[in-house]
Amino acid sequence: MSKRILTRRGQRVWNAENRFTGWVDIDLSEKGILEAKRSGQLVKKLKINIEKSYTSFLKRAIKTLEVMLQENNLKIDLNTSWELNERHYGSLTGLNKEETKKKIGEDQFKKYRRSWDIAPPPMQENDKNQFLFSSLNNNIPKSKIPLTESLKSTYHRVVPFYENKIKPDLQDGKNILVSAHGNSLRALCKKLFNISNQKINELEIPTGNPLVVEFDKNLKIIRVKYLDETRSKTIIINQ
Repeated sequence: MSKRILTRRGQRVWNAENRFTGWVDIDLSEKGILEAKRSGQLVKKLKINIEKSYTSFLKRAIKTLEVMLQENNLKIDLNTSWELNERHYGSLTGLNKEETKKKIGEDQFKKYRRSWDIAPPPMQENDKNQFLFSSLNNNIPKSKIPLTESLKSTYHRVVPFYENKIKPDLQDGKNILVSAHGNSLRALCKKLFNISNQKINELEIPTGNPLVVEFDKNLKIIRVKYLDETRSKTIIINQ
């Protein structure tokens, strides 16, 4: 039996400013650091041996994972991967969400944010926000770096990573901690919970609240729960 703990990184600075962030490498806010500490404390109460950890190339997810491991007195390698990066928001990157909604209309805004296969207009190659990307992106083949993404395209990079890297660890019975982002985790949950294209827009994952997924030896899901029940969201499975 193995456990997988999925954590959406703590609040970032641009969360507080209500801006689209995507691949921009923004740090955690003070609230985000506190959320990461709280997440680590919640995981510690499980009294399980975490043997492997995964995160994205973005510092807000990396720092969330580092803080959680510190709270658990764990010194294990951080396995970073661009495939776990947040969804790329294209030309919306850096824009205020409320101002954008007023400009393009609520219907189009919802399609860009929550639909399965509609991506925002692409970011221009000379966009100033390109300079705010993680230096770790230099390790990504240029042909793989997107200029925009839908949840569908995010899914198609997250799931192969899960199949090739994380799933074998689960099959070995290891307990794994994953610190990633709202959309990369939504993509992963879509795979794990068999959520339909029509229902995935209803899945919301709160920041700083670990989601524990427990598997049997055949990787059948036994139990799913948020560790902070006061901040839990609806879990959609097999829709």
